[in-house]
Amino acid sequence: MVNKKRFARNPHTAKCLYMSPVATRPVITRKDQKTFLDVPFAIYRHDRNWVAPLYLERFQHLNPKKNPYFRHAEVQLFLAERDGEPVGRISAQIDRLHHSDAVGQFGFLEAPDDPEVFTSLFHAASRWLRERGMKCLQGPFNFSINDEMGLLVDGFDTPPSVMMGHARPYYRHRIEELGFVKAKDVIAYNYDDAEPPASLHAVYERALASSNIIIRSFDKKHMERDLGIVMSIFNDAWSGNWGFMPFTREEIDALGNNLKMLVTNEYIAIASHHGEPAAMAVTLPNINDWIAPLNGRLLPFGWARLARQVLAKRPASVRMPLMGVRKRYHNTLTGSALALGVIDTLRRYHLSRGATRAELSWILEDNQPMRRIIESIGGKPYKTYRIYEKAL
Repeated sequence: MVNKKRFARNPHTAKCLYMSPVATRPVITRKDQKTFLDVPFAIYRHDRNWVAPLYLERFQHLNPKKNPYFRHAEVQLFLAERDGEPVGRISAQIDRLHHSDAVGQFGFLEAPDDPEVFTSLFHAASRWLRERGMKCLQGPFNFSINDEMGLLVDGFDTPPSVMMGHARPYYRHRIEELGFVKAKDVIAYNYDDAEPPASLHAVYERALASSNIIIRSFDKKHMERDLGIVMSIFNDAWSGNWGFMPFTREEIDALGNNLKMLVTNEYIAIASHHGEPAAMAVTLPNINDWIAPLNGRLLPFGWARLARQVLAKRPASVRMPLMGVRKRYHNTLTGSALALGVIDTLRRYHLSRGATRAELSWILEDNQPMRRIIESIGGKPYKTYRIYEKAL
């Protein structure tokens, strides 16, 4: 797409300077993908809280042979250019598991504070989706709700945790100017090393003392069994939530491979009630603390630096991306005990290893039962991410 000519006033000379039109084109080649991944560096050049993702990991995420998401989705990446230089990017995708309601998605949005660039990017993504029968556009999702999702709209003053996004404050305004409205907010909670209130501590102790509730660590020696338990609880606990998408078998396998590399058994807690697995919580080291100095690159010395961090340093912070209690226990005292049990078991483990804080994310804004549990143990909302939507 090529927009009309545009002029901008130079504040130093008070003269109008011609600005070349923006053209948005599809990403086709490996070189285009590299350019696509390079776009954010100019956007966040002066933002000390942005963490550059690792190129190697991002190339794998965009690779249909490496990312099982592509087994059930169609994706097109776009680059916006001015005078042949990249100035913005966006993805458009259709998840066939989510296709019945004709909702397409966008993601990977990055652009300068320039309405023309935003307009051009969304025009290209919207046209591609309309041509494939989509009636509504939602996002951002990079690529799935089970990946990095949501636009940061509050909490710009701290770096993002692993697998969470960052943005510039103007993104929200540029998107809303184009007619997008809020579909849903999700909340990230900061959870420091404070002890939970005595009353909740007593609930936790009773849960551990009860012969009805048993809490144990994940067992990598039985990876397939325990990963199946975690996913079974997740799918049951989250199935009624807004936007829920179950993990496919291939995505579960990919998750298992990542967990094998990133965590010890004690990073994951599974609670059983009367012998049946009933609740789980998964934590990850916040590797953003480790990769921030690498500026996205592992070569020539990045591998050595990252290996030293992983092998020699325990994480100062962790993130809990998955937590769930089976539906039958929702809104019950047993359910609260199960949730508190897995959360505090992991809290105690990470505290013993020197971690000082955790991020519990993300939580749907209207998931009041879970929000009450997290806030009752001292969690404080500190970042808000927004999903937008617009009719096509």
